[in-house]
Amino acid sequence: MPGAAPVGRMLLAQTAFETRMLLRNGEQLLLTVVIPTVLLVLFSAVDIVAVDGPGKRVDFLAPGLLALAVMSTAFTGQAIATGFERRYGVLKRLGASPLPRWALLTAKTGCVLVTEALQVALLSVIALALGWSPHGDPFSVGALLVLGTAAFSGLGLLMAGTLKAEATLAAANLVFILLLLGGGVIVPLGKFPSAVQSVLELLPIAALSDGLRSVLQTGAGVPWSDLGILAGWAVVGLAAAARFFRWE
Repeated sequence: MPGAAPVGRMLLAQTAFETRMLLRNGEQLLLTVVIPTVLLVLFSAVDIVAVDGPGKRVDFLAPGLLALAVMSTAFTGQAIATGFERRYGVLKRLGASPLPRWALLTAKTGCVLVTEALQVALLSVIALALGWSPHGDPFSVGALLVLGTAAFSGLGLLMAGTLKAEATLAAANLVFILLLLGGGVIVPLGKFPSAVQSVLELLPIAALSDGLRSVLQTGAGVPWSDLGILAGWAVVGLAAAARFFRWE
């Protein structure tokens, strides 16, 4: 019978399509898979940066690079891909299709979650092979990853929906590098001056990496302060994206 498929079937089809497109994109794979993996192996094997906390170097680095993987997919990769889809009119055409616009954004979120699951699995296997000894509550880890994804997705969609594609490409990569260096992923926040440290601790990447590290490295309880920071960024980012996102 002619007509649109059920929304659930359209949503699954679009999610699968978005995931295949991402996994076929060499630049996206470099950003989301290769860079975190290389950084994990390199800094675990070579004493380049002094790390904090008990255990091996990989015990400090693995949680931070899990946070970096979330940021690279939910923020940088999604912002760049969505920005160019907007520029080339892909979003406008999809918006005129039977697929509801909310379902299109939901499919992009599903693609992010599938990619992150693959990233977490790959990085965890490599870290375990390097001698990683994780601790803590898996539910706290899951809550941190979900809120971190929501926070970075909102910021990525806000950037993609308001800036030109070229500006999004430059800004997203610049933010990725700055947060990699100053977000506590590899360099401990304690290495920065106290005045700067108090500001950096409020960044979503710092909250995510610190929360994952406190749970996985030291076996601490629920990191409520880090979850609160991520929840705040998620609410602000998603609300701003919903308000200011332009489809053309």
